[in-house]
Amino acid sequence: MDNSKELFPLVDNDGNVIGSILRGEAHNGSKKLHPVVHLHVINSKGELYLQKRPEWKDIQPGKWDTACGGHVDYGENVADALRREVGEELGIKDFTPTFITHYIFESNREKEFVNVFAAHYDGCIHPSESELDGGRFWSAEEIACNLGKDVFTPNFESEYKKVVEPYIQSEKTHTNEQ
Repeated sequence: MDNSKELFPLVDNDGNVIGSILRGEAHNGSKKLHPVVHLHVINSKGELYLQKRPEWKDIQPGKWDTACGGHVDYGENVADALRREVGEELGIKDFTPTFITHYIFESNREKEFVNVFAAHYDGCIHPSESELDGGRFWSAEEIACNLGKDVFTPNFESEYKKVVEPYIQSEKTHTNEQ
């Protein structure tokens, strides 16, 4: 189970730390803005790795989501949080993340300052058995066929359409121009 007593940074709309909050506070509908990291893992076929959230999660249990997503701990910087979360959730230690963007995501229960990264990776992925219900690579066609069908988290669907799909397309365009 998630520890409701974990300490997260409280941030302003620019991502600057202005205090701290407990995990329980972050997810209880208070909508206190707290930072998270997302890593989209793309293999050489252009497929996107997605994780399956376990049923015990307090937010979006049982849904497919971003390869790696996690909270920044209080006192931790975004880069360190990304490396920690990717190591914990996917067992990946050697990767080169590219920062894509950041944005504010709001649901009925929480408000997050999302720092989005991508990494190209064809190595072994070892999803955490204690944190995830597995994961796999999805083609763009598979993702498109399942959008809007309650398969993915709303956050993933929104981020995929607004950030990830355009990022992947721009990479293809850039590669084809070379």
